[in-house]
Amino acid sequence: MKRSKINQCIREMEALIREHGFALPPFCHWTPEEWKEKGEEYDEIRDNMLGWDITDYGQGDFDKCGFSLITIRNGNQNNPKYKKVYAEKLLMLKEGQHSPMHFHWKKSEDIINRGGGTLIIHLYNDDGEGGLADTDVTVNSDGRSYQAPAGTGVRLHPGESITLWPHQYHDFDVEPGTGDVLIGEVSMCNDDNVDNRFYEKVGRFPEIEEDEAPYRLLCNEYPKAKK
Repeated sequence: MKRSKINQCIREMEALIREHGFALPPFCHWTPEEWKEKGEEYDEIRDNMLGWDITDYGQGDFDKCGFSLITIRNGNQNNPKYKKVYAEKLLMLKEGQHSPMHFHWKKSEDIINRGGGTLIIHLYNDDGEGGLADTDVTVNSDGRSYQAPAGTGVRLHPGESITLWPHQYHDFDVEPGTGDVLIGEVSMCNDDNVDNRFYEKVGRFPEIEEDEAPYRLLCNEYPKAKK
């Protein structure tokens, strides 16, 4: 992805967040210059990949396949220094965008429509070999539990949520004509390096073409702590 596109995505997500009245932690607003001055007291942000994350899944067409997101809290199951057992994210899915089918090996999560359009999540069980099972899927949504056919698209309007379990395949779309969606995620600790199993092979963190200066650093770009 071009850095200019990443900068644009972050600015658009900041605007959507403001529109829906959500206040971000201070570190989400730090500039690259401010990051150079941050010491070891902020290692939790570095070590647990808090902050901005823009991905086109290696497909090269962000407007059709991609996600803008920001991790605002997270623990680390691989580092006993960090005791949190939960994580929280905000995500922006634009109308016309798609996030590919995948499941998590360990993480369970609540996906919440925080505002905007109608979010559609298609559900399948893992068949045990990485494929999509044709069995009914258990849907847990805002206190209701029910069975739905494989591939069902669960619609989430603002304020509604769904719980997704390990090995439960899911993707993300926006219902046409309803507008961009601000999504919340409340989950177990998040590790995007090892806990995602995509149905089709995709990338995760983009290769960046530096056509302009970064507006914000991404969560895998922080400089080491200033001594």
